[in-house]
Amino acid sequence: MTEKVHRTPCGKIHYWTNKEQVKSKYTLVFLPGLTADHRLFDKQTEYFGSKYTVLVWDAPGHASSYPFELTFSLMDKAGWLNEILEKEGMDKPIIIGQSMGGYVGQAFIERFPGKLKGFISIDSAPLQRQYVTGMEIWLLKRMEPVYRYYPWKLLLKSGSNGCAVSVYGRKLMRDIMMVYDKDKERYAKLAGHGFWMLADAMEADLPYKIACPALLICGKHDQAGSTKRYNKAWHKKTGIPIKWIDNAGHNSNTDMPELVNSFIERFVEMV
Repeated sequence: MTEKVHRTPCGKIHYWTNKEQVKSKYTLVFLPGLTADHRLFDKQTEYFGSKYTVLVWDAPGHASSYPFELTFSLMDKAGWLNEILEKEGMDKPIIIGQSMGGYVGQAFIERFPGKLKGFISIDSAPLQRQYVTGMEIWLLKRMEPVYRYYPWKLLLKSGSNGCAVSVYGRKLMRDIMMVYDKDKERYAKLAGHGFWMLADAMEADLPYKIACPALLICGKHDQAGSTKRYNKAWHKKTGIPIKWIDNAGHNSNTDMPELVNSFIERFVEMV
């Protein structure tokens, strides 16, 4: 994987791709969740890196993609992703987004219809306004103070243990969170902006229709907010196939990577 940089008006986005090393008719774009970085998909890039063209990023403001002005919207984020894909000549990719990464994928579909070959949501949820309550949106807009005043040691423990159930998944999330160990304020601002951005996108009440082949993946032990409830309703309303992962939490791709990889591979071969 080669590290590259994409410049935006708000800062630089770092991303990694094997495009020069592997030529494939399939391009897999992995988008990590809020506060996570590209390492979240290590088990996926390792497995698929020899088979398909792969791209993964540190989302704006995250890890290497810092400093970055936190003034952008979810649609801005989708726009920068499109710029990167166009620059790399990646046509008709498959977006695989975990949590916030899944929301970015839906924003991308809304803003750039017809550009995706497929979409996989991992422990994410629908962007449509109909799925969330007014209270949930109200809370999303007020999360920064919660993170700011929460003791860092407890935040580190709850963040790593709450996102994963496996030893590997928990250690990986802890390592990712340690990027912010000396700067909890940065972590609080990053998380707060992410949730505000999500609420803003939901309030826009856009169609966010997934007009391409899609798959939902969710850990049976996902305790992040109402993710399981959202996925049940998402599947029921749209008919998008869903895979429930045993022994997996919110980061199911790190708890059960082999199983998740098999579902991704099967999906890719069918689209």
